[in-house]
Amino acid sequence: MLEPEDTTQSQLNVLNRLVEISLVLNSSLSIEHILTQLMDASAEVLNAESASVILLDPNTNELHFVALSSKTEHTNELIRIPVPLRGSLAGSIIRENRTIILNDVSQDPRHFRTADDKSGFQTRSLLGVPMRIKNRVIGALEAVNKKGDHWEEHDAHYLQVLASQAAIALENAQLVDKLQKANKELSQVDKLKSDFISIASHELRTPLGVIMGYASFLQQEAQGEMSEHAAAVLNSALHMRSLIEDMTNLRFLELGESELQLEPMSVTQLIELTKSDVLDIAVAKGHTVTFAPANADINMRVDRGKIVMALGNLLNNAIKFTPPQNGKILVECRQHENELWIRVTDNGVGIPEDDMQDIFRPFHQVEDHMTRHHGGMGLGLSIAKSVIEAHRGRIWAESPGPNQGSTFTVALPIPPAAY
Repeated sequence: MLEPEDTTQSQLNVLNRLVEISLVLNSSLSIEHILTQLMDASAEVLNAESASVILLDPNTNELHFVALSSKTEHTNELIRIPVPLRGSLAGSIIRENRTIILNDVSQDPRHFRTADDKSGFQTRSLLGVPMRIKNRVIGALEAVNKKGDHWEEHDAHYLQVLASQAAIALENAQLVDKLQKANKELSQVDKLKSDFISIASHELRTPLGVIMGYASFLQQEAQGEMSEHAAAVLNSALHMRSLIEDMTNLRFLELGESELQLEPMSVTQLIELTKSDVLDIAVAKGHTVTFAPANADINMRVDRGKIVMALGNLLNNAIKFTPPQNGKILVECRQHENELWIRVTDNGVGIPEDDMQDIFRPFHQVEDHMTRHHGGMGLGLSIAKSVIEAHRGRIWAESPGPNQGSTFTVALPIPPAAY
């Protein structure tokens, strides 16, 4: 028989072990690791032959073994066996939300003997406690077959502590697992959406360019009602083109500051790609776009897709905010010290001084939101700025004032080898 001092020391050792186990349980987000630690700890602290966790499936209202400390050839089969909510000791623990202590299970009709039959394990005594999250019982933690003794009240207290800590740790791990799965699914959806936008915007540009070309030709050649119909078609096509630009810009906005895929590219290539991207809409609106190349071709290192989109946004901005017919847009390229300067000048609506600080802000447009009629989401300049700055470049705007046009300048660093 243990002396009082020995009993006290033994209990202190157990309590110290419980603290250690609690720290281990709550420092992991792996459900498998939590269950393994819980099984080992329960059998150790309770001096039991085996331990198990049985969780309630809220969808089927069935119980299932999810962890066992005893590993036999029948363990995997046992884990697959549903345990009835009624007609089992675990079911009573969960339904009644109370601890069960049995030093002899042979005479208890609630003992689910199928588990013993399938596993080849003989249950003689059992201590089981509910596992709770707040006021909800999620399962039961059981210790089986006390070694050389009977279950005591303090055994139940120890197991309750373990069950409480394990329930919280399991809930946290399950929440993280669900979040990771949701994020993975969301990433897949985002990729599909991004791919769709990329394909759709690319494929729609070509037929729209043809439509705008024909509509513009008919508007100029036809008369009366036919000319009006052509103008309506042209306006609809221009609106559709604006929507495509918004789709592309939103896609980039969601990508954020992704890494640039830098590659060699001459200024001539850069301008030609930008020109082919926007010339159809400029012609459709009756604008004249003039490209003044640099005196000498300069080789740059840029992200082809992003830099063409950024310059395209500047040209689209000039086209959009220059009144139809007789609009003049000039694109100039020149080397300025160790930078390539690309300037886009138009004779459009201009920029009031008060708006100059905000024009690169997302969703901002110079026009008042109640009166603007040019459409679009106001993302083009913001994204152009992000792309240019990601290339370690600069961008700024100048304007004499309203209705006096504006000039946007992009300054990109020239690679040292190109000097």
